[in-house]
Amino acid sequence: MTGTDPFPSRHLPARLTAPWLMLLLPALYSLVDATLVARDATWWQVVFSVLAAVVLPWRRRFPVAVLLLTMPGSYFADIWLSPITAVYTVAAERPRPRVMVPCATLFALVEFFHWPLSEQSFALTRETALYAIQSVMLAAGPAATGLLSRTRRELAARLDELTRGQERESRLLAERVLISERGRLAREMHDVVSHQVSLISIQAGALQVSTADPAAAATARTIRELSVRTLDELRQMVGVLRAAGPRGDMPLAPQPRLADLPRLIEESGLAADTDLSPGDRPWPEAVERAAYRTVQEALTNITKHAPDATVHVRVRAKGRRLRVEIRNRIPPVRPAETLPGGGHGLVGLRERAQLLGGTLAAGPTPDGGFEVRAELPATHE
Repeated sequence: MTGTDPFPSRHLPARLTAPWLMLLLPALYSLVDATLVARDATWWQVVFSVLAAVVLPWRRRFPVAVLLLTMPGSYFADIWLSPITAVYTVAAERPRPRVMVPCATLFALVEFFHWPLSEQSFALTRETALYAIQSVMLAAGPAATGLLSRTRRELAARLDELTRGQERESRLLAERVLISERGRLAREMHDVVSHQVSLISIQAGALQVSTADPAAAATARTIRELSVRTLDELRQMVGVLRAAGPRGDMPLAPQPRLADLPRLIEESGLAADTDLSPGDRPWPEAVERAAYRTVQEALTNITKHAPDATVHVRVRAKGRRLRVEIRNRIPPVRPAETLPGGGHGLVGLRERAQLLGGTLAAGPTPDGGFEVRAELPATHE
């Protein structure tokens, strides 16, 4: 049973159980009941019967008033369907005993002492007792059904609430598992990567001290500085991974900005032609960091796949957007072996640009090289 209407909705398809239909259907079959009773009734009895039917569409908003308006038709014309529907609605919408019990009792009394009164109604006979039981059951049946419908709706709402609570608990549990796994991965990454990078730094320091070649010493110093910086960034990333969120007690290293691009390009060791003119506009920190990471990833890819190629780096302001372009020509000699890569760098850069409201495109150029081009807005558009 659905809604606050009695039995018809149980047998109707779901597409027919529209709210307006459930409001009108009891009124329609009550009019049929009134029509059948009107065959041997006077005009004023017909009026009471029709009144009891036409007020049913308002039974949800005014259940007690509608019940009272159906009582004259039940008393004078002996109709059943309208008052039964009204009693059901009172029990479903006003389930408090102080409201429901008097309404159901009123219908039982009206049904038992219906017009015209006769002495048989007051006689202590078996027929009178059976009719009294019938009247009580006629009122108690729809009242109990209304209470059942009300309880069913409340249980459905409670079940829905419990389901949402279980879903929230499942999400929290998944988040706790994710945090735990993230901490484990952070520890493993720190143990493995920091060990390898530390060995690189130590070897570079030893080479810097032992070599007599100035160029080799400069290269070793650069490798050592890069290793130390990598360890610092690794420590910051591990701290973020191990924490559930940003922590105020963990000092963060300064994030790279546009002013750090010349040093990045110089330390890459590539033959780069640069044009860094971002203008005088104060770009947001997130935009500057995204531009830096774009150049960094592009230079890393060039170092892996075309270390001898000529590189062009352009960072220029174009209105309210910052355009970043990194392009390399086809290398004169392709490396026999390239460093491994996960293939996620450009995907991450594209997602970062989209989060800022910008775009990023990457692909080969007509001359056989490769180009990465990003446009980042000054504000999120």
